[in-house]
Amino acid sequence: MTVVALLSVAPVREGSMAGEVAKAVDALDEFDVSYETNPMGTVIEAEEVGELFAAAQAAHEAVDGDRVSTVLKIDDKRASEDSASEKVDAVERELGRAASGNPDE
Repeated sequence: MTVVALLSVAPVREGSMAGEVAKAVDALDEFDVSYETNPMGTVIEAEEVGELFAAAQAAHEAVDGDRVSTVLKIDDKRASEDSASEKVDAVERELGRAASGNPDE
């Protein structure tokens, strides 16, 4: 089974959060997960949902602050072994092109 999630962890405060977000992302390296960070969060992929939850908890706890906001959205498709990249590939096949664009071009 492959479990895919979108994780967003950040301190609730003014100013740059990059340093604290980096701590959350760094905490994921202690777990058997793969991940890719983007401007809106980090996509995490794991074989087991328990490992994914443990990684998300570690990322949450790695952030310093009086208040920390964490959002975790999980896709636990139990009847399929599709990876996160395979999901993107399926959309790109339907589009007939890459699923990205640059609105400035």
